[in-house]
Amino acid sequence: MQQPKPRKEMDPRWTWDLSSILEGTAAFDALFEATEKKIAAWSECQGQVEKDPRSAIRGYFEISRSVERLYTYARMRLDEDGGDSESQRLLTRIQALAAKAGSAGAFLRPELLALPVETLTEMKNDPDFSEYDVFLDDLLRDKPHTLPAEQEKLLAEVGEMMQAPDDIFTMLSDVDRPLPDVKDEEGRDAKLSSTVYMRMLHSRNREARKAAYEAKMNAYGQYKQTFAATYRYNVKGDVIRARARHFGSALEASLFPDRIPVTVYDALLQSVEDMLPALNKYLSLRKKQLGVDELHLYDLYVPIVSDFDMPMTYPEAFQLVKKGLAPLGAHYAELLDEAYNGHWIDVYENQGKHTGAYSWGTYDSHPYVLLNHTDDLNGAFTLAHELGHSMHTWHSNHALPYAKAGYSLFVAEVASTCNEMLLMRYLLNEYKDDPKASAYLANHLLEEFRGTVYRQTMFAAFEKEAHRMEEAGIPLTHESLGEVHYALNKKYYGDSCVIDDCVKYEWMRIPHFYSSFYVYKYATGFSAAVYISNRILTEGAPAVADYMKFLSAGGSLPPLDALRLAGVDMEDPQTVRDALQVFADTVDRLETLL
Repeated sequence: MQQPKPRKEMDPRWTWDLSSILEGTAAFDALFEATEKKIAAWSECQGQVEKDPRSAIRGYFEISRSVERLYTYARMRLDEDGGDSESQRLLTRIQALAAKAGSAGAFLRPELLALPVETLTEMKNDPDFSEYDVFLDDLLRDKPHTLPAEQEKLLAEVGEMMQAPDDIFTMLSDVDRPLPDVKDEEGRDAKLSSTVYMRMLHSRNREARKAAYEAKMNAYGQYKQTFAATYRYNVKGDVIRARARHFGSALEASLFPDRIPVTVYDALLQSVEDMLPALNKYLSLRKKQLGVDELHLYDLYVPIVSDFDMPMTYPEAFQLVKKGLAPLGAHYAELLDEAYNGHWIDVYENQGKHTGAYSWGTYDSHPYVLLNHTDDLNGAFTLAHELGHSMHTWHSNHALPYAKAGYSLFVAEVASTCNEMLLMRYLLNEYKDDPKASAYLANHLLEEFRGTVYRQTMFAAFEKEAHRMEEAGIPLTHESLGEVHYALNKKYYGDSCVIDDCVKYEWMRIPHFYSSFYVYKYATGFSAAVYISNRILTEGAPAVADYMKFLSAGGSLPPLDALRLAGVDMEDPQTVRDALQVFADTVDRLETLL
């Protein structure tokens, strides 16, 4: 088994080129110095905003844009190799400067809110100042939650410390925590990297799956006190910020910027729990097909259709994705080619590289994709997913000014999952006359549902309970958090699976828990994507045109309104229920195929 190479040995054909963000360290230093000067000059606006509020607002966004470029460049360089000391230095510098910018600008919102409502409304409605109308509308809405200037400044100054849990988790999980040795599928010793772990969970060798799963969980368990302390202070930070801004809970505070009612979050949890019988029917079918006396959590990833695989190289995966996304039109296909040929994508795992996958970039650059690619169908779907994010970003950035281009995290998973659904529908059609392939793909679709809707909703329930405990004064320890996670696994999987004790450590390895109340958006986004992809395939050009309007809406509309452009109403619980019914119907179809 090939082990990850050092970064310097990676084939440059398959690495990204960050020069569209910044040309290198010299360019970073030059922009850093210029931004420092801008911050110093802009801080002179304190106490003077009422004299020229428009200039103050413009200055705020200019600084934000520069800080974003600096931070994104440093962070993405570090994600190439977390052990690179120069990248660590750059990130440390920009984190300090970002905190300085936040502290210097803490006066802006209180001073703007001290202006007459008529003045703010006039600016918001001025066509010549329309670039900032969303900012001003949100400002007026935030008024009850904005603190006096000194308190805003204090919160900004401690912002860097509140980022510490995420940074500590990343360094501990990706860099400092030693990888355990396991026996791979051929019985050879291997380091359990992220890519090796996922490949072994998909292996038909059950002992290899079990060994990988237990080694991974227990490796985190060895640092249970550190991970618990790190997450505890992440949650405490959420609760402190929510209370300081007069929200009823950390959950309410998290949903407020997106204008998402708490009822949408709670309805998701309830709708998914109501459909647990369908999940357990699928798991019972999986147990039967695997021929095991007991089904364990490490048995949930291996395809249950034997003697069928879809191996493919990265170039082959890209061409497959492009075919699957053909219904989105010629321009979309041209952008995909640009991403492939233009070094937007960092493809393969290397030593110290950030785990998982993401799409990122800046307003002043094209989007980027980080992968840890595997040569199989899962790798192709991950590629389709991240390219969906990138195309969403590209359309938003090209349609809107900087102040309105950034779209809400609530809609962030819609474009990515829509790509996955279109790819799946393409494959199901291509293999419709092949029962074994159809069964394999149905199994894959069910796993997408299980991982994206059921599993992420379970994680959303974990986050809600962890924050509730902190708000109620219940200590967050590795024992209490482990019990919460164990109980949720028991609720979701316990009717069909043996829940091994080491699952109590699984929550420790979830990076999204450090972007609190994010994971539920995977489930809502998936539900919206099921609807949109079906509309694109059944209605054609009109649905594609509506979808492009959604992609180009960026942050110019509240997320629920942006989704309505594509015909989706996420305030209607039926949207989630309809998606889950697709899961139930696919279980029945797979049972027939098998």
